[in-house]
Amino acid sequence: MELNEITAVENDCIQLLQEMIRIPSVNYGEGKGDERAMAAYVAEKLKEVGIDSELIETGPNRVNVIARIPGRDQTRPGLVVHGHLDVVPADAKDWSVDPFSGLLKDGYIWGRGAVDMKDGDAMYLAIIRSWARTGYVPPRNILLVFFADEEAGSEFGSHWMVDNRPDIFEGYSEAISEVGGFSITITGGHRLYVIETAEKGIQWMQLTASGTAGHGSFANPNNAVTKLSRVISRIGSYVWPERETATNKKLFGKIAELTGDVYDPTRASDLLKHIGGASKMIGATVTNTANPTMLNAGYKANVIPQHATAVVDGRFLPGYEAELESTIKELVGSDATVEMLVRDKALEVDFAGPLVEAMSAALIAEDPEGIPVPYLMSGGTDNKALADLGIVGYGFSPLLLPADLDFFALFHGVDERVPVEGLKFGVRVLIRFLENC
Repeated sequence: MELNEITAVENDCIQLLQEMIRIPSVNYGEGKGDERAMAAYVAEKLKEVGIDSELIETGPNRVNVIARIPGRDQTRPGLVVHGHLDVVPADAKDWSVDPFSGLLKDGYIWGRGAVDMKDGDAMYLAIIRSWARTGYVPPRNILLVFFADEEAGSEFGSHWMVDNRPDIFEGYSEAISEVGGFSITITGGHRLYVIETAEKGIQWMQLTASGTAGHGSFANPNNAVTKLSRVISRIGSYVWPERETATNKKLFGKIAELTGDVYDPTRASDLLKHIGGASKMIGATVTNTANPTMLNAGYKANVIPQHATAVVDGRFLPGYEAELESTIKELVGSDATVEMLVRDKALEVDFAGPLVEAMSAALIAEDPEGIPVPYLMSGGTDNKALADLGIVGYGFSPLLLPADLDFFALFHGVDERVPVEGLKFGVRVLIRFLENC
């Protein structure tokens, strides 16, 4: 791509992101979300450059967008490039700016979705629009997808699409999406670019303790609230053993090599001191985790309830689901029952092969001092659903970040923002990657 066109794509990306943030496509969970306006916006931006798209409604105001970009080599399996249209809620009173302003200030674009993940949406969309304007044809077929409902389990998004419209994905073998390819500056000033090759699995569980209902003034040794409190205390304070995964072996091995430290698989957490704010997420990937998140019991101050419930957010490492289940069962004991609310698989793919080589080469071309490495994400993406179709997914929406930016704190956080220069870097990397993958 010519330099002047690259500049045009960068500028288009910035404008697209600001306009997307101004469309509050908020997902409140429990089916309460609205991507309709965002989907219409994306479809219109594609139509402006002559690209047809399909809007797929999966529930009231729950809308997904797909567009097919033909490639030069029709014999090769295609690449799915996907993002999600929804964002989590934002309470304006907690922010220093309007969370839906898309404000350009201090070298950042501010607003809900700036990093999760309307920045990636804007980068993907800007590049595809440039191809249409200039007549460029990519090396292989590209399926551009913008899913609904990623922030609340993907029931109306990727899971619905995979279950009900698998035909859309026929002929596609690999995918890229969010939360990967961004920089982390570690001890010694080394700049790692972490490409997401693995995700923890999800088990959201409801615990129910039962006891004897009665008057609040009576002695009650069979109190459901007391039982549940014991269970929650045991789960919340449990120290999970550190476990090695193939991805973390490579990541922490490289960190140890660059910093002159030692990697012990049973104490990988000792190396977290080298990665600054990134330790929030990556630190959660050396063990299984189970966090109590919701409690519910009683309806009146002087009534002991018969039942008390809690919700626990469990996340398991690839290969360690059985450990999570058995440990929770042991910690709960006879004090409560466990009901599975949501379960989704863990993912892990090798950090090797032509697609990984193309991602790494694109990063190094824009930052010769950069070091591409794999990492394991503590959360999940729509790649989980695509994996049901045999599509191998990676997190790759690259950004060059200031060394002192606490990037992970911005996900679902207050004053979410993305650096403009980092966004431009991401556009250039993605152009190189998509035109050589």
